[in-house]
Amino acid sequence: MTLLERVTSPAVLRTLSLEEQKTLADEIRAFLIESCSVTGGHIGAGLGVVELTVALHNSFDTPNDRLVWDVGHQGYPHKVITGRAEGMKTLRQENGISGFLKRSESEYDAFGAGHAATSISAAYGMAVGRDLAGDDFKVVAIIGDGSLGSGLAYEGLNNAGASGRDIIVVLNDNEMSIAPNVGAMHKYLVSVQRNPIYNRIRAAIGDFTDHAPGAIKDVGKLLRKWEESVKMFLTPGVLFEELGFRYFGPVDGHDIAQMNVLFKAVREMKGPRLVHVVTQKGKGFPAGEHVEKWHALPPGHDPETGKQLVATTGNANYTSVFGKGLAELMSEDPRIAVLTAAMPGGTGVATAAKAHPTRVFDVGIAEGHAVTMAAGMATTGSRPVVAIYSTFLQRGYDNIIHDVAIQHLPVIFCMDRAGLVGEDGETHAGLYDIAYMLAVPNMTVTAPKDGRELLGLLRASVQHTSGPWCMRYPRDASPDIVPPISEIEAVPYRTWEVLRKGGDVAILAVGTMVQPALAAADALAAEGLPVTVVNCRFLKPYDELTLGAIVADHKQILVVEEGTVINGFGAYMASVVATMDPAVRVIAHGVPDRIIYAAARSRQLGACGLNAHGIAERVRALHESEAITG
Repeated sequence: MTLLERVTSPAVLRTLSLEEQKTLADEIRAFLIESCSVTGGHIGAGLGVVELTVALHNSFDTPNDRLVWDVGHQGYPHKVITGRAEGMKTLRQENGISGFLKRSESEYDAFGAGHAATSISAAYGMAVGRDLAGDDFKVVAIIGDGSLGSGLAYEGLNNAGASGRDIIVVLNDNEMSIAPNVGAMHKYLVSVQRNPIYNRIRAAIGDFTDHAPGAIKDVGKLLRKWEESVKMFLTPGVLFEELGFRYFGPVDGHDIAQMNVLFKAVREMKGPRLVHVVTQKGKGFPAGEHVEKWHALPPGHDPETGKQLVATTGNANYTSVFGKGLAELMSEDPRIAVLTAAMPGGTGVATAAKAHPTRVFDVGIAEGHAVTMAAGMATTGSRPVVAIYSTFLQRGYDNIIHDVAIQHLPVIFCMDRAGLVGEDGETHAGLYDIAYMLAVPNMTVTAPKDGRELLGLLRASVQHTSGPWCMRYPRDASPDIVPPISEIEAVPYRTWEVLRKGGDVAILAVGTMVQPALAAADALAAEGLPVTVVNCRFLKPYDELTLGAIVADHKQILVVEEGTVINGFGAYMASVVATMDPAVRVIAHGVPDRIIYAAARSRQLGACGLNAHGIAERVRALHESEAITG
């Protein structure tokens, strides 16, 4: 039996010798590489924290002591150690275990984690709750993978450090988030690892103390204290100490013995403490260094190379279409500048950055800052494009309203991963952008039906100067083969397309729902039930002339959108149509008011009735109800 098979809980781990813990770490790393080659997953961060995870569970009394991971990508070794090794074969699959931390999944998952930089605030909240209840346990926030670039982390540090409460923060410094980290804090943390003066002093003191005979060891202890004083001037510790944390580090995050000693000592202390651990993201991955490519891999890849075993032959995905078109449009218009928040590859912006490196800005995990920075750029005549996943742009919502919309600034928001996202599950689903963007005054809200229309709307957004603009598109392949943007004209402002004319029922389809609506119309027409299908590419402002004609000619309107049905486009159209003709019935058909868990994207869409079959079924039901009441 291997150690990995024996260790079914942290309690078993704590019975192992140091050498056995090292062997366990090697087995976990090999297991994760093999397991994720089948299921896919965010493997890079997990490979970097294997030894750190072993040391934490060995040194702390989990689950009584609380480990708060940030972000959830770091959690794979934690899942294995806490009895979920067998479950890893279902990682990110329907009814399987989550790709992130999830309180309902295990008592060892102290706090859910899908977005970055939440750990310190959550851990501090646990510490406050513990003290109010008179309990006695330790709380450890493990923040890494670039999360310290987020403003929320500093809010948590500032509050927790000033409180004097018993809380531990472990800074996993792997120099990466998804892309390499950026910004002053990253340079600050890296400086200690490369400071030759401090490292020479530390090495010399260590060598003297370790080999000093007898009473001379007392001198070594004094030198150690002097080293601590010198460290305050030469390391990042001075920042954290000023914030109220006792600073320890940096320590090698792959040296289990060193971390065991340090964590056990730190556990017995009181007050705010911060342990700075240096790790290598993607450590041990056979295909090479911990570059952005190894942050996350799809199912069915070769663990030796990271390449897909079955090559895709489908159309380009929306992200690639956007990235290529954006780069070409930037060549046409020197005013365009691009901002992203630690995801140049994931948003397609890397293509534009390669072509126009001085006009693309990766601000790190700081979505609110990206939005307000773009607003500032817009005041100078730039045409800023903010490319961020829909789910992450939620974090900049106040900035969208306060800094962009109120000032009528022409900032363009390109929201990738809008709608259902498949295996990444509920934390990454972009289901709310329609609802939250429709509520923003003066915001133009758009959704393309295919890749060509995406680029037509992108061109139109750059030409638009009277306020902000947003465009949503999915994590999916474009249904069409897309020509260069130079061959595509701007989509006329606030226009819809009537793609098919029918009888009493009209389908107003948004973005990704246009193609399944057309397929549903084909099926219904074969049954003698012709329906009208409209591509509502402009959600706000809507096409008043076309909507007026639809209301005049139809008794029922089905609005189909890949977003929350609560306060979405369907709800908006219902309120508008009620003022035009109260006799016309409007039904919203979108994602129901519940959490949609991880599954294949097609399965999620089907479960919500957002495919051709589901849309056709809804139209049949409407037709039958009209026949009964009519």
